[in-house]
Amino acid sequence: MTQLMAYLPAFLLIFIRVSSFMVVLPLYSHRSIPMMFKLGLSLMLAWIMVLAFDIPELVFNWNYILLIIKEIGVGLAVGLAAMILLYAIQVAGGLIDFTMGFMIANVVDPQTGAQSPLTGGYLYTFALLFLLTVNGHHLLLDGIYYSYQYVPLDQLTLPFGDERILNQAVSILATMFIVAIQIAFPIAGCLFLVDLALGMVSRTVPQMNVFVVGMPLKILVGLPLLMVYMGVFMMIVQKLFDETILTMRTLLQLLGGG
Repeated sequence: MTQLMAYLPAFLLIFIRVSSFMVVLPLYSHRSIPMMFKLGLSLMLAWIMVLAFDIPELVFNWNYILLIIKEIGVGLAVGLAAMILLYAIQVAGGLIDFTMGFMIANVVDPQTGAQSPLTGGYLYTFALLFLLTVNGHHLLLDGIYYSYQYVPLDQLTLPFGDERILNQAVSILATMFIVAIQIAFPIAGCLFLVDLALGMVSRTVPQMNVFVVGMPLKILVGLPLLMVYMGVFMMIVQKLFDETILTMRTLLQLLGGG
């Protein structure tokens, strides 16, 4: 019993970090996953880590409050970085919807409960299925497990004021928009050519109402293009997953002062 009580402070800290990851980590934070399952998985992972790691001796004191805040900060910061990068798919879907004419038909995102682009939700669902297919959810759990190599359990504070962390945050946002444009550019570029062709038709045949013809024509062109494009989309998503894992590792190194 005494030995179990000695493990309790470290176990609670590990549980807090894992739970913070689960709140924002892609796939695991999905609203369709029951909260009891998330808590049970967090408890199981925390207990495994307590048994696997060389746990430092911790006691309940004023420094323990700082450790709790630090653990929450690590989990939320790293999980949010991964989610921002994967939301490049939603942004790309919004760009595609804007050119295809689907922006008037937003749907409810089952993960956040907010409105999201129609094509963005479609592509994001395929990306999550692809993540499961390539065992990306295991890589995300590895990121949680090995986070203690970069940010030790007994580290009191996080260097959020460090210039390198701010630069990393800006880099994450920039990467999200760059990847979003890379995903949307083939479809949006082809639909721009359709707009260009409709503009020339409107000049040569003024009697034709291009606004009436243009919307169904762009949908008729855009949907087959989207089906053909799915193979290339999966290649981009694979690179996006690799970039996400690398970004999580880099951010953990910076948070650990490395």
